[in-house]
Formats: sequence, C-alpha cells, structure tokens
Amino acid sequence: MQTESIYGPYEKILPLVMEELTGQIISFNNTVRETTGHPVYEHFLYRIKADGSMREKCDRRGLPQTTHAALRELYDAIGLRIITRFIDDVFQCAAFIRTIPGCRVITEKDYIHDPKPNGYRSYHMLLDLEVPYEDPDGKTPGHYYAEVQLRTLSMDSWASLEHEMKYKQDIRNTKMIGNELKRLADEMASCDISMQTIRDLIRE
Repeated sequence: MQTESIYGPYEKILPLVMEELTGQIISFNNTVRETTGHPVYEHFLYRIKADGSMREKCDRRGLPQTTHAALRELYDAIGLRIITRFIDDVFQCAAFIRTIPGCRVITEKDYIHDPKPNGYRSYHMLLDLEVPYEDPDGKTPGHYYAEVQLRTLSMDSWASLEHEMKYKQDIRNTKMIGNELKRLADEMASCDISMQTIRDLIRE
C-alpha cells in the first residue's frame, strides 16, 4: 500500500504555489467588479490533483509513479477552471494571466474559435510559475506547472454532460448522443455569441 504522496516533499509546496496564483486572479476579479460593477468570472474552481488520480494518470501515460513524473512529465498537479458569463470575459481573464509576475505561458489552445470535432469549446493555458520555493529539480526559486481552463457557463454545462457520457460504461446509442451533443454545442455557441452581442449593445 502506498503511504507517501506521489508529490513527496513537494506536497506541502503545491498549495502555496496554487494560493499565490489564485490570489492574483481573485484580486483581479475584485478590481474589475469595483471598477465596472460586474465580476469578470462567475465561478472559479481550483484543486491539487489527488494522489490516486495522479498515480492513475501516470499509469495511463506509461510513466512511473514518481514525484518527477508527477511534477515534470505531467502538468496538471495544479488545475484551475475559470467560468464566465460571456466570451469576452474568457479572453479578458486570459490576458490578465499573461501579465502575472513570474508566470510564463508555455502553450495556449483556443478551442473556442477552433472547437474540437465533437463540439468541445474552451480556452486552455499551460503555465510555468516561478516561485520562492524549491522545486523537484532542487532549484530555488523553483518552477511549477499549472493548467488553466477558461470557458463560459454554457461551455461548462456542455463539457460536464459530455464528460458524463465519456466515462459512463454501459451507455446506449453513443453515436446518436454524440451527434446530439455536437448539435447542442453549436447551438450553445450561437447563444454565447448572441449574449455577447446583447451585452455589447447594452454597454454602448
């Protein structure tokens, strides 16, 4: 039986890294609310990937269950999800994240303007965070990774439904449901655009 966390001595550092990053984003949201009267996001979720989940992911990727694999070969030990009401807010949040001191964006994937074939829409960012703590390479300041997903409320609802279908083993009519999900994704995307247009008109 495994007794020690896969994150080893860095298990206690990960929450500190996450707290610094999330604190910056929460502060940004508060500033926007005070300035405009409206928050930039509706929900903000974040977590450290559970030990068991990280071990399972290592197995799926053919990696050893080691601290190095968890924090250097995989990138989602720290995961954030920002859920907004409007499309523009997604990109406003992404633009702010790029300005955070010590935060370097490694990759960005825009599945909003270029959705996946199944209809999935979201904006993904992979971050390299420089922090005043030792990292698995023994360096201080250290570097840790974080994955960020940004999406609207409708995109998040759709993703939750698609995730349920993906991991339910005994589901029937998967092809038909997949086609319906794709159709629904397109309809919800159209609604997101209409919502954005209406808000822009109101603010004019």
